[in-house]
Order: sequence, then C-alpha cells, then structure tokens
Amino acid sequence: MRRRIVIEAFTVFLQRVGAYGLFFVDCVRSSWRHGVRWDRVLEQAERLGVRAFPVLAIMAIFVGTNLAIQGFGAFRSLGAQHLVGMFVALAGVREVCPLLAGTMVAAKGGTEMTAQLAVMRTKEQIDALEVMAVDPRAELVTPSLLAILIVLPALTIIGIALSIFSALIVAVVQLHVDVGQFVAFCFDYIEVRDLVAALVKSLAFGAIIATVSGYFGFFSERGPAGVGRATNRAVVVMCIVCVCINFILSAVFYG
Repeated sequence: MRRRIVIEAFTVFLQRVGAYGLFFVDCVRSSWRHGVRWDRVLEQAERLGVRAFPVLAIMAIFVGTNLAIQGFGAFRSLGAQHLVGMFVALAGVREVCPLLAGTMVAAKGGTEMTAQLAVMRTKEQIDALEVMAVDPRAELVTPSLLAILIVLPALTIIGIALSIFSALIVAVVQLHVDVGQFVAFCFDYIEVRDLVAALVKSLAFGAIIATVSGYFGFFSERGPAGVGRATNRAVVVMCIVCVCINFILSAVFYG
C-alpha cells in the first residue's frame, strides 16, 4: 500500500516536472515566434523594481550588519578579526545577496504574477485569448519573464553594495575594525568570477521565478480557492527550486 502511494506520488511529480518543462519551452518559443512587446516589458520591470527595492534594501542592510557581527565574533576567537571584511564580501557576493534578491522578487513579483494569471483563468480571459488566436504565453508570461531577468541582476548588485556598506559602518563604529583593513580585505578577495557567479545566479533565479509563477497561474484551478492554492504552491516551489539551483551553481563555480 505504501509502496503504491510512493509510486503514485513520484509519478505525479514527474508529470508536473514534464508539464513545467513543456511550458518553459513554449514560453521561449512563443517569444521567438511572436516577438516581444518591449513597452510592456519595461513597464513591468519598472513596477517590479520600485516594489521590490525598499524591502530588498532593508533586508540587505540588516544582513550586512549581521554578517559583520557574526564574522567578527568568529574571527576574534582566532585572533584574526581584521578578516571580517573578507568574510562579509565573500558571503554576501557569493551566496547571501543573490539568494536574498531572488527570494524578494519571488515574494513580490512571482506571487503577484501567479495570482493575476489564476484570476484570468477563473474569468476565462486566457481562454478568450486562445479563441482569438492570441498566444497567451507571449502576451502574459514572456513580458514578465524578461522584466524579471532585467530587474533581478540589478537588485542583486544593489543588495551587494548595501550589505557591504552597512557591514563597513558596523565594523568601524561598533566593532572598532580599522576601515583601511576592512576595505582592503573586502576588495582583495572579491574576484571577477564571484561577480559573474552572482549575476548568473540572479538570471537563473529570474527564469525560475517567472516560469514557475506563470505555470501555476496558467494552469490553476478555477475559483477563489484555486487562486489561493496556486499562489501558495508557486511561492513554495520557487523558494525550493531557487535554493537547489543556488547549490548547483555554487558547486559549478566553486566546487
């Protein structure tokens, strides 16, 4: 009995993964076939950036201060508290800030996209587009995908800058670390590879966020309950997949 339940669950999982893969390919194909409405892309990018920036800025500032405090405490026990700048830079650039920006965009933009598409599915507006021979993927999903791919790398760079600056303030004012040592160790250990990895991660997160939120909204159940379930499932899957992609890319760049 348990074995059958496990097999059925695994089968459903594979079906969902396959359906998502086909949806992803259809989105790319439709954008290539029907072109891109850049006015809608820029409009959505502006709206998403304005909404996500305040939350990201607050999170990045406090993450930077926490990294400085924790790094200082760990290195002080080894007599190497001057290395706190290196710790903040490497942790922020390689791991924390790209994942933080992806999580914020998933929470703000991804859930909104899922809810909008689910409501349109409930009101049969997506069906109406298909009847009028308009590709709903090119019309509804592709602009959001490109907007997120534009905004997320920019938010990642902003988050890195804010986290390092806030860590510098805390390290110098509260922890009495020499400002020259902090800046020197911070920038001496950051390589071009680290920035490339951060941008690649942000692009991968953006593609995942846009297509996962689009998939769950596009194929949601009808009715208010269906909208809620689609949004909830989308945000859970987005966060899990982003963490998994982060691990894979970290292994590729630094493994």
